[in-house]
Amino acid sequence: MGTKSRESIYGASVKAAAEQAPEAREKADLLSCEVWNARMLGFQGHAQPSPTLGDALNAGYGYLEVRCLGCDINQTITLDIVRPPKATQIHELERYMRCKDCSQVRGYPYKRSQLVALRPTKISAGSPPSTWWPGER
Repeated sequence: MGTKSRESIYGASVKAAAEQAPEAREKADLLSCEVWNARMLGFQGHAQPSPTLGDALNAGYGYLEVRCLGCDINQTITLDIVRPPKATQIHELERYMRCKDCSQVRGYPYKRSQLVALRPTKISAGSPPSTWWPGER
């Protein structure tokens, strides 16, 4: 069997699969981020397993919402400037989170943060912080 015949037999299917792969990857990343958000907001926790930084960025989630348990303030962190590799899972970032306000008050790095959800936008007046579960005020 020559090269030309293999090209005619498999060429179209290879091109079609190559065109569908990026769309399928984006959809898979979006679904994994939505599942993680639903688990975090609905059950208030169990961050593991979580999507990777690359998956979140590919799905359009550019921010991670974090709540400080000391001062009860929600903040967003931009994911595209985070230093760890894009293969790092989101839940592994929790150990690096420090509340700047609480740390200044106490005089030492204060780590009492909790991951809330992935977000496509920052917290603002038009896009308020996420609620943990239905009925929370």
